[in-house]
Amino acid sequence: MTDFFTTATAAAQAAASIHRFHALDADKQIDTKANYADIVTKVDKECEEVIRRIISDAHPDHAILGEEAGQEGDAAASHRWVVDPLDGTINYASGFPFYCVSIALEIDGRPEVGVVLDSVRNELYTAVRGQGAFLNGAPISVSGTDRLSQSVVSTGFNSTPENIRDNLPLFEKALRNARAVRRGGAGALDLCLVASGRQDGFWELTLSPWDVAAGVLIVREAGGQVTGGQGEHYVSSNPVLVSSNGHIHSELLGTLEIPASA
Repeated sequence: MTDFFTTATAAAQAAASIHRFHALDADKQIDTKANYADIVTKVDKECEEVIRRIISDAHPDHAILGEEAGQEGDAAASHRWVVDPLDGTINYASGFPFYCVSIALEIDGRPEVGVVLDSVRNELYTAVRGQGAFLNGAPISVSGTDRLSQSVVSTGFNSTPENIRDNLPLFEKALRNARAVRRGGAGALDLCLVASGRQDGFWELTLSPWDVAAGVLIVREAGGQVTGGQGEHYVSSNPVLVSSNGHIHSELLGTLEIPASA
């Protein structure tokens, strides 16, 4: 996995450099996609182009799935990279300092390498399956908090009316039962906060593979737990995700009334 990890790290660092270079631009060339709150900037596109080039140069036979350009390469390839060039685009466009680049490598559909780089704080979260999780090279692990009433958890919303309708009741339930509930706006970073023990849980109802492929692996390698509305979270097929330090997982699922399995 050494070559794959090196590629992922190099691509993430290249994208983060672009984040920083354009961070203070007055015009980030913002366009809308599905609706007014679903936006893309010139930085999203430039970062994905650079990431794709670095991966393709190193591993030309691998497929790549990215948020902006979709899937490229052989759909039957055993190795697929899953890329979010700028997770937290609204934050970035607004100057709110909570965004990152997320890169994962799936082999036969299972994440094996994950890298999330917080380009504001220059914090690099990494994991290789079976080798633990790390922050800037130092081992990390989930928190030991064992009660939801003592936990800090977070969630995310997308901009569709259906998602807002479905998640608001869950947000209220968590707010009434957890010590605090946050909404950062970058799911990959929220997962890494769980992995590093900085928060105790995170859930979201509508996610795409590029949002979570790296973060799911990092949480699990840090000793945490990730499930969805249909049990084990497979990032390619299940949009619902609940993650935690493991100790509060059953209580969090029960509070949110999300089944551990279908």
